[in-house]
Formats: sequence, C-alpha cells, structure tokens
Amino acid sequence: MEDLQEFPLQVKLSFAKVLEMLKKRMHQSQNEVTKNYLKSILDYAESFPELINGIEDPEKIDEYQEILSTLLDNLFPAALTKNEIKAATIPFKNKIFNPTRRFASIIEDAGEDFDLTIRNLDPNYSYIIGCVIILNSYYNYDIDFKRPMFYEIPDKNGVIRTYRASMNADFTFCEPTENSIEITQEIVDKLIENGDNVDLWKEYFPPQSWILKGLTILNLTDVTVDDSISDLKSTLLSKRNLKQGSTAKQFQSIFSSIFNIPDLRVGFTEFDKEEDYFKRMSGGDAASFILNEETRSDCRQSMCDCSYNTLIHDKKYFVIPDVEDYAKKNENEVLAQNLLKQDIKSCMLAPITMGNELLAVLELVSSKRNSLHSLNATKLDDVMPYIISTVERKKFEEENRIKAVIQNECTSIHPSVLWIFEEEAKRFISNQNEGKFAAFKDIAFEDVYPLYGQIDIVGSSDERNKAIQQDILIQLELVHGILELALESNPIPIYEQVKFRIQEFTEEIKERLNANSESEVFALLQEEVNPLLSHLNTKIPELKREIDNYKKSINKDTGLIYRNRKNYDDKVQLINQNLATFLDRKQQEAQQIFPHYFERYKTDGVDHNIYIGASMTPKEKFNKVYLYNLRLWQLCTMCEMENHFYHKQEGIELQLDAASLILVFSTTLSIRYRMDEKKFDVDGTYNARYEIIKKRIDKALVKGTDERITQKGKIAIIYSQDADAEEYTRYIKYLQRKDYLGSEIEYLELEDVQGVVGLKAIRVNVLYTSKLPRSNDEETITYEDLMEILD
Repeated sequence: MEDLQEFPLQVKLSFAKVLEMLKKRMHQSQNEVTKNYLKSILDYAESFPELINGIEDPEKIDEYQEILSTLLDNLFPAALTKNEIKAATIPFKNKIFNPTRRFASIIEDAGEDFDLTIRNLDPNYSYIIGCVIILNSYYNYDIDFKRPMFYEIPDKNGVIRTYRASMNADFTFCEPTENSIEITQEIVDKLIENGDNVDLWKEYFPPQSWILKGLTILNLTDVTVDDSISDLKSTLLSKRNLKQGSTAKQFQSIFSSIFNIPDLRVGFTEFDKEEDYFKRMSGGDAASFILNEETRSDCRQSMCDCSYNTLIHDKKYFVIPDVEDYAKKNENEVLAQNLLKQDIKSCMLAPITMGNELLAVLELVSSKRNSLHSLNATKLDDVMPYIISTVERKKFEEENRIKAVIQNECTSIHPSVLWIFEEEAKRFISNQNEGKFAAFKDIAFEDVYPLYGQIDIVGSSDERNKAIQQDILIQLELVHGILELALESNPIPIYEQVKFRIQEFTEEIKERLNANSESEVFALLQEEVNPLLSHLNTKIPELKREIDNYKKSINKDTGLIYRNRKNYDDKVQLINQNLATFLDRKQQEAQQIFPHYFERYKTDGVDHNIYIGASMTPKEKFNKVYLYNLRLWQLCTMCEMENHFYHKQEGIELQLDAASLILVFSTTLSIRYRMDEKKFDVDGTYNARYEIIKKRIDKALVKGTDERITQKGKIAIIYSQDADAEEYTRYIKYLQRKDYLGSEIEYLELEDVQGVVGLKAIRVNVLYTSKLPRSNDEETITYEDLMEILD
C-alpha cells in the first residue's frame, strides 16, 4: 500500500524488536564468541538511534544499507541466500530491503516496470486487517484474520510464476496516539459481527490514530504448479463447456505456467468411437493440432501404428520430443506432417477417458525441440482428473440437451403440466428403487375447459392440384418436344406412338386432374418414355443436349418435375412457420393470464388446442374469469394472425387466402395423456363428441346453402348454446371498438354433419391494417376492460 493516509496505523520502520531479540540472545548465550559478536552489533546499532525510534520515509532506507544488513545478519544466513526467497519489508508498504540473492534475482528478471503487489487485495479489507493487528498485538485478542496471500511475478521468459507469501510480524508492535479510542469487549463484539462494514471499523479506529513500529520478514514459496492447478479447476467449474475463446486463452496461460514453457499452445480433439474418427469440437474455438485445417479424420489414416496403439488402444500419453526427427522416421504419416505445418517441434497428446472409453485428446505443443518430453509429461497426472471430470460433465449435459430438444420438438409435455409428470416420474423411480413393480401411469385432468382455433389456407387442395397439374404439363411438353425432334431425324413408328400417348395425357390433364393422374403419368414415364430417351441419347447424338436439360429439370428422387409444387409447398411451409412462431410468442403472454395447457400443430395452416381448469394448476385458485379472459385473448389473437398471414405475403407472386374459426365448447371435459401417442386427448365416450366436431367443423355448410362456414377475410365462431353467442357478441363489440373486427356480423345455423347436429355460428369480418399486428406497446386488454365486457 503506497498511500497510508487512509489507514488506522502510522507505519514506521524500527529495529527495536530486533535489538531486543539480540540482547536476549546475548544474555542467554554461554558462548563468549557469540556474546562478543552480539555485543558488537548492539554497540554498532547505538550509533543509529533513529532506527530504534522509527523511520517514516521509506526512501531513507537506502542510507542505512550497511547497518541494516548487519542487524539482520542473524535472520538471513548467508549459506541460504541462493535458496531462500526472503526479504525484509516495511509493514503495509511496498518497500523491500535486504533481499536474499534468489529474491533479488526474481525481481530483476521481472523487469524494471514490475510492481510487487499482493494479488486481489481489497483496500477496505486491508484497513480492517490493520485494525485487527491492533486488537491482537496491543489488546491481546486472538482474532483469526489470516488468509493466503499471493504474488504473481513474471520470469525472464514472461511466464507468470505464483508465490505464496508468508509474513513474520514478530518484530512489530503497536502504540496508541492521542486520537486513538479505548476499545472495550462490547466494541470488539460489535466489530466482529460487522466484519465487512469498514465505516464502522473507521469509527473506532480513525485513520492515523495508532502507530505501528517494526519490520516484517517476507518469505515466498513458489506454488506456480499448485496455483495453476487450482486456476484450472476454477476455470473448468465456472465454464459450462470448453468451447469459449476466453477459456482457450486461460488454458494456454495455465498450462504455460505449469510446464514453464512460454510458447506452449493447448488443443483439444474429440473422438468418435463409433466411426473411429477424430473430429473438431462442435461449434468450438479450441484448436486441434492433430487435424490442423480438417474438421474430421480417420484415426488410422491420421496416425502411425505406434501412436494409434499408445493413444487410442492403450490410452496412454503419446509424447514426441523432436517432431522433425519423428517426421523423418514416419515420412508419410499425416500427424507428423500436420505438426510440422503448424511449426510444432515437440508435442504431448493425452487421452481423456471415461472408464475404458476414450472421449477426447488433450494436445500440448511447443515450437521448441525437447520442451515437452516423457519426464515432464508426469505433470499432467495432477490435472487430468479435473479435465476428465469436465469432459464427462459436458458429455452428460449434451446428452441431456439432446433429450430436452427431443422432448420439446417431438412430444407434447407442455411446461404448464410438467409438474404432474415429474411427480409420476418420482413415484416410478421410488418403486424401482424399492424393488416394486414400476409402471408409468396415464396422466389425466378432469373438468377442464377446451378452446380450439384454426387458421387454414382457403382452397389449399385446389392450389396444390393446380401446381401438380402445371408441373405435369411442363414435363409432358418437354418430352413431346424431344420426340418431335427425334421424328424429324429418324421418323419411325415407335416415336410416333409414344408422342401420341403424350398428347393424349396432355389433353386429359388439361381438362381435369384426378386422383390417379399423377401415378398414371409416372407409369408412362418410367415404362415408356425413360427407356426411349436412353435409346435416343445414344442413337441420335444431336438430342443429347435436350435430353440432358430434361433430366436436369426433373427431381432425382421422384422422376417428376417439382417446380410449381415446390414453390407452393415452400410458401405454405414459410407461412405456417411464421404463424406458428407468432402464435407461440403470443401464447407466452396468455400464460400470464392463468397457467394452462397449450399445443399447436401445422397442416395447411395452424391449429391450436387450449385446456384450462383447476385440476391443471393445484397451486393457484381457478376462476371462470380466467376462462373468459383467455377466450377474449384467443379471438384477439386470431384477428392478429389473419393480419400476420397477409403481411407475410407482401411482394410474393403466389398469393394465398386464409379462413379462421373458433370452436366454443361450454361444458368441461376430461383429457388424458396417451403414452402410446405421446399426446393429450379427450377421455371417455361423451367427451369424444368434442373431437368429432373439431375434425368436421371446417367443412360444415351454412344451413340451406352450399356455402362453407369458413370464408376468407372472416372469423367463424362455432357454438351450440345461446349463452355462448351472447358472450362472444360482447367480445366482438369490444374488438370492433378496438378496430380488430368490422361491422359485418352474421348469425347462422349449420347443416348437420355426421355425428354433429344443432351447431350455430357467428361470422364476422376481420379488419386488416397497413402495418404488422399491434405491438405490445399499444393499448392491450386489461382486467377492467374484461369486467366491462362481461357486465
């Protein structure tokens, strides 16, 4: 600490305690030679009273070099000066004197600009240490405040060495000033309870209120390897994986300190047991010196038999002290050439194993010959357990992540109902542990309210058939053109006959595309056209260009042109993905209303199911107000999805239309998670009626007409009870006021469909805006709004 103005102690260099020790030894010694020697030192010290009273200015020390060395001669034996890392210091000041030869050499190698400071020392903590020293030395308390102190000092090669500091304060003592405060046991108890409150400590130990006289003896111990291993453990524990660039730099610095090699580089290569391949870490920044610029490589091709057997079969360290000599002995080996290309002169490859399974290879390399060898390879023995543990954890986390993705993408366990699955899983595991019969029971929820909605592409079947028709006609036209050229070159009957068949199919497809048209055309192409084209390709060379162009235009997997159909399918897929993403985002808002089960799936549009009820959320009290709020949210969201549907088609040539519906089901039902289908479904015969309505409702007709209930630009709300109509009429009026819905409202009855009778509908037009659906920053539906609607 350079600035001690904000410190409880006035620090002065004093040899009073050292002289006390020398006097005591002189009186206790029976040896006349020793007595005379010590007396001469004490007599010599009397000529310098300032060394006893105390020197405040650290720079004055240089004036007393000779006397300081003499007084400390007993504490600094000359025989140990080349071995011990030791020096005298002024307490709490960054000033050392009388260093051993080894200490002086270490500081000299660090460079002129190096500043010797304790690592991570908090000034507030230093202030409190000063106060505790007063309590312990003056008031004779025994308060433990010691903690490890470390210095980080670069050596002449720039490698950071770590030294643990040991301070001997036997030659110091404290004195109060007129500004000091008498400390009682009550104050000490209060201070200990508030060990981190520096302001409180300053209240009882004001700055400069005490004097500390004496000197301290500083001993350093090189703990670079131990500290580096500790840093490595901390790094591995704090990082979730080994692929971050900052971690790679930390590894390089840590291993460089452990091996004392300035240019040491660290690499990491994963091992694929199934294919016996080395591969670069997925998505990572870690270097791979085995692979160099490759992303993966066959192990047998990458290594010689010796390196392969040592590293992969025996799972032992493989060390190459001299890469150039190794390369000469293994001229054609890929590993040797890869190492030379990367300016590597010595290397060490360490297998990372779990049990008997090789997971990866740790690579240490240097640009200097013999820097890495079989003797210093043993340093890895201390660090490999931590690296292996981290790689095991990474592998475990990756497997869990894969399972989580599969669960998220391939099953329907929504977070809102995960709690009951976890309870059942705990019961299942408990039965297994106790040796009982363990079976995962079906998960069921009773008395839940269902909500169903869908937004479908209008006339999707017609549009898809139209795209298929266009592709077939294009393909038939191409074949027809080739046959005409063939007839001009060589008019034989078989060409004429196949051409006639093509014309026949063309006229039929133009008139009408039926369910068998595509398969019939495919059979014609496979059985008659393709063999003929193969013949023409060799018989009439002039047709090769046209035939090649034809083959390029068809899909290799199906043998058919897939241009318009692909355009349509891609468009539908893109729209569906946008709608699904939009609905997922809106659904997160809906969960804030009340936790509920939600699922959605994509067909020619996006459908969604919602279930809400008391049985699904036992920790929260359910009220039907939440159901009403969710119904209003659903209607509002469907309006926004309609807008989203059309905005996402702006600038696209193929324009599609959408029609939306909502099914209102006022009575509760039970749902059960089907283990075989991995999804929730209604439970029981009575509840099955709901599923029947869902599957058939979008094709229902308005009573007495041939008009489908779902129409583009409108939302159809299907219901069976008049109370539902009244409820949704209020919602519609509210959304009309919010400019979501228009004024065209129809109250309709539906034709009976198989198994479903007595349904009615409200149909209302959607208002489309010139911008994307309303953002969260705009006015949203509040609880007060809902209460106003329901009144």
